[in-house]
Amino acid sequence: MKNANNLLIGAMLSLITLMPLSATAQATGDAGKPAAMAAASMTDGEVRKIDKDAGKITIKHGDIKHLDMPGMTMVFPAKDKALLDKTQVGDKIRFMVINEGGKMVVTAIEPAK
Repeated sequence: MKNANNLLIGAMLSLITLMPLSATAQATGDAGKPAAMAAASMTDGEVRKIDKDAGKITIKHGDIKHLDMPGMTMVFPAKDKALLDKTQVGDKIRFMVINEGGKMVVTAIEPAK
């Protein structure tokens, strides 16, 4: 009987500790959604380097709000290498970046206005 009571108490404690996690996921409404599904927007940046062979571009950018990323300089792969033909080092641009399976990928580039 004592073992049954201990087992019951253990099971109840396990459920109680998991309940806040479930409530948090439900309260945020974003649980399980990839960041790319958030409302994406163009970000301002300046082209620092282009590696057409590797399909990568280095951009000094401002905050990327839809990915909750602060401004910094970083290397991004281009979704399509043809995007890299639209710009050159030193250009002020606006660009779209998405989180594709944990990898930040540039999907659009246009000149800044």
